[in-house]
Amino acid sequence: MSTTPTVWRSHSGAAAGRVPLPAATGLHRVVIVGGGFGGLEAARGLSGAPVSICLVDQRNHHIFQPLLYQVATASLATSEIAWPIRAILRNRPEITTLLATVVGIDAEAHEVKLDGGQTVPYDTLVLATGARHAYFGHDDWEPVAPGLKTIEDATTVRRRILLAFERAEREADPARRRALLTFVVVGAGPTGVELAGTIAELARDTLPRDFRNIDTQEARVLLIEAGPRVLAGYPDDLSDYARRSLEALGVEVELGRAVSACSDEGVVYGERTLPAKTIIWAAGVMASPAAEWLGAPADRAGRLLVEPDLTVPGHPDIFAVGDTAMVAGPDGKPVPGIAPAAKQGGRYVAAVIKARLGGAKAPPPFRYRHQGSLAQIGKHRAVIDFGWIKLRGALAWWIWGIAHIYFLISVRTRLAVAISWLWIHARNQRAARLITQGGDEDRDQARR
Repeated sequence: MSTTPTVWRSHSGAAAGRVPLPAATGLHRVVIVGGGFGGLEAARGLSGAPVSICLVDQRNHHIFQPLLYQVATASLATSEIAWPIRAILRNRPEITTLLATVVGIDAEAHEVKLDGGQTVPYDTLVLATGARHAYFGHDDWEPVAPGLKTIEDATTVRRRILLAFERAEREADPARRRALLTFVVVGAGPTGVELAGTIAELARDTLPRDFRNIDTQEARVLLIEAGPRVLAGYPDDLSDYARRSLEALGVEVELGRAVSACSDEGVVYGERTLPAKTIIWAAGVMASPAAEWLGAPADRAGRLLVEPDLTVPGHPDIFAVGDTAMVAGPDGKPVPGIAPAAKQGGRYVAAVIKARLGGAKAPPPFRYRHQGSLAQIGKHRAVIDFGWIKLRGALAWWIWGIAHIYFLISVRTRLAVAISWLWIHARNQRAARLITQGGDEDRDQARR
């Protein structure tokens, strides 16, 4: 833990390029970068504290990322898993929300640098900037194999999946039709497993009666994983159940084969070349450039190496939470990059800041409490690992659904998601099958 003493600095006077913020005389200024689970939880935890908060995010909405794949597979609409940050924080007058992109941090001047040359001063900084896709040195694959981290990613993937069926409907060449009806998911973690299972159900149960020239049930869905099993973070028996469940849905699970090439024409994995027009990347993540902004130590995934109180070494006034930080769990392994971990980190940081401002004893070092791992495979198929008990099958599926509905932000969205899922369960129909055209690149893809 850093031994550098904590000094609460006060910066006064206007400076050129600074964002005009409401006057907060005498209040400690907290800047939170990122409106995800960790950032919002830190803001919530600081309620009632003598602070002025500025929350900065490059998007105006908070996303419930665990259900992002359901937007990508036409099960839910974007409005059912995303909420305007300003609306979430409207009853917190001490919080100013800025739609901006952070491009750097001047730790010496205690300023966050924004796009456009503006800056925001801080006394305490909380970095909750999340993660981005990692292509392991092959960033040129991203245009043909999009990942799934944002609403824009989800609508891009949904567009490509639905366009593939539309293009196959009018394709006369059998080889090209087969390529159009081949869907490849790279990476067999929870996101990859959930994507592959839902795409298979979409093709098998939802779409068959909608098309005349093609049989959507003939679509191939491949899940490719370089490791020896799916859901590597789960116990062996749950991993094996997940693999068998995927295969029962018609998913072809390819294990122990790394992807070595991605292009408009398909993928190369192991020694095989597979023509495929839709490739989705779920194989890895890289932290945001927060470590680069500070010139601070980071792990191979770019996550800041933090002290036990989640501060950045040498910067006791800067905290990092969620996917931004590499934190060791009780077993010595890195804390997983999941929503509960980010929320626990956000709550902990808020408690530390409150203790410092109130002159109270600092909380003990951060300790992540794992509440369980959940993954849905398909209708009536899910796995849950609570540590003390493991569940699979229909019961796990119902618990998975109830848990996700519970953690949604508003009553309206809970009802909307519950109704959407009940409709899918009863009728095998997904109401969000909308193809919304993007930029020129997407239109080019639609014509290929």
